[in-house]
Amino acid sequence: MQYQNLFTRVQPVGPTHHGVELGPQNSARDIEPFLLHLAGRLGNAQIGPFYLGTWGLISVVCGTISINIMGFYMLASVGWDPIEFIRQLPWLALEPPSPKYGLHFPPMNEGGWWMIASGLLLVSVLTWWMRTYRRARELGMGTHIAWAFAAAIWLFLVLGLFRPILMGSWSEGVPYGIFPHLDWTAAFSLRYGNLFYNPFHALSIVFLYGSTLLFAMHGATILAVTRYGGDREIDQIIDRGTASERAALFWRWTMGWNATMESIHRWAWWFAVLCPLAGGIGILLTGTVVDNWYLWAVKHGVAPSYPAVLGTAIDPATLQGVKP
Repeated sequence: MQYQNLFTRVQPVGPTHHGVELGPQNSARDIEPFLLHLAGRLGNAQIGPFYLGTWGLISVVCGTISINIMGFYMLASVGWDPIEFIRQLPWLALEPPSPKYGLHFPPMNEGGWWMIASGLLLVSVLTWWMRTYRRARELGMGTHIAWAFAAAIWLFLVLGLFRPILMGSWSEGVPYGIFPHLDWTAAFSLRYGNLFYNPFHALSIVFLYGSTLLFAMHGATILAVTRYGGDREIDQIIDRGTASERAALFWRWTMGWNATMESIHRWAWWFAVLCPLAGGIGILLTGTVVDNWYLWAVKHGVAPSYPAVLGTAIDPATLQGVKP
């Protein structure tokens, strides 16, 4: 039988496996592994075994408490009405403190819960990173996944910790909620003269779109040569065969050059990692170094200035009050 992939109806099923042996410093793996047919339609049908360990346990506990604080605060904001909670959930939010509190700890109902939830979420994310790093080292793997995760954590820290401290107010933090989060993003861009003129934002978008394109092209190429063994990429790296030759030929025909079975993963990894890294730099500079990205772009010749069609604009902040 030919090897089956995502787009076929046949899935290989065999006895469950507990994985490689771990060292004596590790606790036992949790939950006996089992097979799930629906999971097998997408990938490997085996679920588990799971391993949390100390770092994983701390992460899950802190993350659960943080999410519960957000949820119960939103539930309280609609009078503890579960129907209204479900109906208004996209618009509900746990907001950061008011600017008047600066970097001080505010009253609980005026941003204190946001501070506690943010602190617990930060601990959860950092301990999960530690778990990811230690699991990779324990299995003798490279730590590429941990460092890719760290790139996302960098952007998370910029938004919720580094930039608010540099700006001198926790009010610069991002609210927790669906639409309130999107509203904050739009207002942030408007407040600082349109983030589209931020060069690091532009780089971030380049790497965002570039990484999706690279992943799609690579995934499609491997699926296209699966029938020739292209899915066994590690073998193809060291032993070029029919699949590798066809994939490379196709890329030279269509792209003008070809990546290798190994280099395409480095390209995709770097493009994806540079997206949050560049974005975090752009956010960190906004308000701390640059107050208006459009005026910055005009000054440096990146964007043209708009013609004064209606005359010189007057800043309302400079006008004196008029008595009625």
